[in-house]
Amino acid sequence: MSIDFEIPAEAKAIREKVRKFVHDECIPAEKELDTKPLAEVLGPLRKKARAQGLWCPFVPKEYGGMGLGPLANALVQMELGESMLGALSMNTQGPDDASMMTILAHGTEYQKEKFLKPLLNGDKRICFSMTEKAAGADATGMQTTAVKDGNENYILNGEKWFSSSASVADLALVMAKTDPNAPRHKQYSTFIVELPNPGYRIKRNVANMAIEGPHDDVIHGGHSEIEIKDLKVPADNLLGGEGNGFNMGQHRLAYGRLRHGMHNVAKAQRALDMAAAHVTKRSTFGQLLADRQAVQFMLADCASELYIGRLMLLHIAYKAEKGLDIRQENSIAKIFHAHMVHKVIDTAIQLHGALGFSQDTPLAKWYTQVRSQRLVDGPDEVHKWKIGKNVIKAFREHGTTASAAGGDLL
Repeated sequence: MSIDFEIPAEAKAIREKVRKFVHDECIPAEKELDTKPLAEVLGPLRKKARAQGLWCPFVPKEYGGMGLGPLANALVQMELGESMLGALSMNTQGPDDASMMTILAHGTEYQKEKFLKPLLNGDKRICFSMTEKAAGADATGMQTTAVKDGNENYILNGEKWFSSSASVADLALVMAKTDPNAPRHKQYSTFIVELPNPGYRIKRNVANMAIEGPHDDVIHGGHSEIEIKDLKVPADNLLGGEGNGFNMGQHRLAYGRLRHGMHNVAKAQRALDMAAAHVTKRSTFGQLLADRQAVQFMLADCASELYIGRLMLLHIAYKAEKGLDIRQENSIAKIFHAHMVHKVIDTAIQLHGALGFSQDTPLAKWYTQVRSQRLVDGPDEVHKWKIGKNVIKAFREHGTTASAAGGDLL
């Protein structure tokens, strides 16, 4: 029996449409950000996207989205990541996208009407406040508490940090401990908080190593340190019921990891294209860089990494379409794509020489930004730990590691 690697014609057509939009509209619009406010650039871009039916790719059609499944959405995201305006233009930017999916899956009708609708329409943005200094990668170490005040409200107290996009958000999903005596993964709940709110105070945006452009604070929203003090949240804003915050959060992060991987493929592809364009017109010592074997080997390594990365994501999308377990593959992909994009951009910088080291191209900026991929949504070490445990488990149960190491792909 054959294995079919053919992408459905409809998904191919959507990919081509998105690719054309990114190259014809989004990438040229990036240059306008040097002289115009973000709203003047993003507004018309979003209007064009919606006119072409390119809006909220992962959202069901009945909620105003494109209704794409995991495979078609993966193809779309692997195009959008080529431009800093790609995902924003179609209202599929992180961290908003995963939070929209969470409310869509677990929200009440009241929550969908009041909170989800303006998010889907692009009128509001939302952040996800889970991470804490004391907990780090161990989400079960969260100390923020939520105590019920009668039957109508919860009172939240604690701190959060690296809450991405909090400074530009109109809403926040806040995780807090509601029952310290429950089993470890059932102690936490998630609340929808309307912002601004005096009980949710942004102390600062944490400065980091990433080179920032004039609109990055709005586009990315920064990474905020937040004080939560006597924050009153109506009980109607409890999302998914008490004790379900941790599991919802992990499911939400799982999509975020894949989306990061998809955008990393796109960014790496653009970096490789830039490198190829440069070496085919740059000569040194009387010879084109493109004709040097060492340069060809460097490009070959990048092309190989991209090939592996694409296949990995498409296989995970296939399994997601079939409703199969993707946790092991997701962790493997999360690590691989974080290193892949860093390697490809590093190679592109090297091939550009001093030009790549400068900020005359976006490569240096990308280089400092993508380093975070080995930390966000769980650092490499946590995912390697999980992957390794699954390898050992598979061997103990079956006498082989195949099922945990890609030998049982389907």
